[in-house]
Amino acid sequence: MNILTITKDNFDSEVMHSDKPVLLDFWAAWCGPCRMLSPLVDEIAEENPSIKVGKVNVDEQPELAQQFGVMSIPTLVTIKDGKVTGQAIGVQPKAAILDMIK
Repeated sequence: MNILTITKDNFDSEVMHSDKPVLLDFWAAWCGPCRMLSPLVDEIAEENPSIKVGKVNVDEQPELAQQFGVMSIPTLVTIKDGKVTGQAIGVQPKAAILDMIK
């Protein structure tokens, strides 16, 4: 399982210039629903090597949260070829997350 910690320093290279679709999980340590969603995101990362999965701690990376208009967490964002292709707020079922990526 290769889940990246996304920061403003590695965002361009890991997300915007990725040759794979990217799933970003915007979360915070104090967020209960984020802790519920995290194992699903981990599973998706492990089962789908064709997808790059990154986690953005909104407390540590407020600029990235603001850039994506994240007002509530957890928020999932999918990006392909440098463009946002999907966004979902709150805990999502695994099938819905996979649908966002495809």
